Amino acid sequence: MTLKLAIGTFAGAFIFPFMIRLVWGKLVEDFGPAGGWMAAAFIVGLCWTLNHGVGAIHQMEGGAWIDMAWAAGIGLWAATVVVDKADVGKSIPTIVFSLIGGTLGGFLLSTFL
Repeated sequence: MTLKLAIGTFAGAFIFPFMIRLVWGKLVEDFGPAGGWMAAAFIVGLCWTLNHGVGAIHQMEGGAWIDMAWAAGIGLWAATVVVDKADVGKSIPTIVFSLIGGTLGGFLLSTFL
């Protein structure tokens, strides 16, 4: 992987949890449950298009696959630990379920694509 592809992959993986943390809560506060649905459609749709449609995340042919759930899980965990000063030990279930969700999502996508 070249440096350019590595930077693009890192940026694409960073943008998804950053937007979740920045926008999702505000939309839910302003619009209630409908805001959650709008956030899901807007954030996930926009980031999916950027990462997979435009190709910000580089996926090698025949190599390992990475799903956006991995980026969301790890990015939100890191933000919670660093910004909110959360206890790392209490976050272990979040890490485990993020890994399971990312793996399951990637496996399901690989069966269709």
